[in-house]
Amino acid sequence: MDALRRHSLLLILLGSLVISLAMGLRHGFGLFLEPMSSELGWGREVFAFALALQNLVWGFAQPFTGALADRFGAARVVAVGGILYALGLLFMGLSESALGMSLSAGLLIGLGLSGTTFSVILGAVGRAVAPEKRSMAMGIVSAAGSFGQFAMLPGTLGLLGWLGWSVALLAMGALAAMMVPLGAMLKDRPSARQATDLSLHAALDEAAGHRGFWLLCLGFFVCGFQVVFIGVHLPGYLFDNGLAVQVGSTTLALVGLFNIFGTYTAGWLGGIYSKPRLLSWLYLTRGAVIAAFVFLPLSPASAYLFGIAIGLLWLSTVPLTNGIVASVFGVRHLSMLGGIVFLFHQVGSFTGVWLGGKLYDLHGDYDVVWKLAILLSVAAALLHWFISEAPIKRAAIQEAQA
Repeated sequence: MDALRRHSLLLILLGSLVISLAMGLRHGFGLFLEPMSSELGWGREVFAFALALQNLVWGFAQPFTGALADRFGAARVVAVGGILYALGLLFMGLSESALGMSLSAGLLIGLGLSGTTFSVILGAVGRAVAPEKRSMAMGIVSAAGSFGQFAMLPGTLGLLGWLGWSVALLAMGALAAMMVPLGAMLKDRPSARQATDLSLHAALDEAAGHRGFWLLCLGFFVCGFQVVFIGVHLPGYLFDNGLAVQVGSTTLALVGLFNIFGTYTAGWLGGIYSKPRLLSWLYLTRGAVIAAFVFLPLSPASAYLFGIAIGLLWLSTVPLTNGIVASVFGVRHLSMLGGIVFLFHQVGSFTGVWLGGKLYDLHGDYDVVWKLAILLSVAAALLHWFISEAPIKRAAIQEAQA
């Protein structure tokens, strides 16, 4: 038991470090939108499309990297993901064309993120801890990603001001390479195959026939739309409204800082209360926070308050959403099924970040996208209200099919 506990704690620690690096580096990409677009003569849509493609590639690759992690363990998947992430940052720093941005920031970093972030790491954690501690453990690891966002953003801004955007990205690539040895030490133990376990094909069929699974997918689309639109376009939005660039970076840092508390708390509450109902209230509150930020007068103080409030709600969806998948379907195919749900998150991310850049170039503002983000919060709250987290009754299903 002691050896098992030590293994679980080590896995949580290493997984937290990997997610801190992966999410911390990614959280600073929005700071590069304005300097890269201005120096290279792009409209904001070029940069926004590359980041939108990144999220789409990340999402589509996630079920496959998740399935590989379920089958072979997380260590190899994370190590390969770290290599791709580092190469993507290297080539992003050397990019001077829209194609170069799409291949580096879009394709390579998107693939890297699919191997180094939540579905793979949380799947490993979910298999390593007892069911009653699963939501809390997922909250701790998700909170580590939030800490990375907070801790690394000032450093990213410092590198940008000191070295310029190109060399700053090369330095970030060197940091990303640290995920390779960390991943190699992540000795995840895939669940032992039981006679009663479903095959991969049967697990997919089971999830496809479960209404709650699709409601969860649609709700996570909304999360992706909101957080990636805000993460990429918020610094530009504040700058356009006359606020200094430091206000944007400070606001994003506050998002990361308070996300630590929000995500940890969500994981803790998910072990006590209904996770679907918690998600409904979370999305309603997020919509109210966005509405207050958009429609009230804008100032540095209101931007900082927004960063604090939205940070408490930022990645709080992650341990709750993955916790529902684990509760309903078990942990045998958790990384793969969680990856499918995350695919919808990333389709939402693609839509939010690309639509923000497209409509900005057409109209010169983000008004329509902010309003969509508010309406989508209400829709997500309604979707989650009708989800059950009760474990699926496989024996009854098998008898019905006999």
